Amino acid sequence: SDWCGWCIRLDKEVFSQPEFKAYAADSLVLVELDFPRGKEQSAEIKAQNKALAKKYSIRGYPTIVLLTAEGELIERTGYQRGGATNYVAHIKEILAGG
Repeated sequence: SDWCGWCIRLDKEVFSQPEFKAYAADSLVLVELDFPRGKEQSAEIKAQNKALAKKYSIRGYPTIVLLTAEGELIERTGYQRGGATNYVAHIKEILAGG
């Protein structure tokens, strides 16, 4: 979101980096919910985001929700220091059951 400092850092340090993009392209399906303050969203998008935030118990930002292919919760995580290399390792560890 445009107002969340940790969200902006996570995007800059991880999500926009080639290493993460390559891993995500091969291993993940990414869905981003945005709750901006500086731009308008349609009522439909706001309602969809609110419903998903409620379904997955989002209480703070950034929240990364890892799900099975069937939509079942594996784990929630957030910002991690260390850039894309560390974040990819963090996600792999979660998905491996660690």
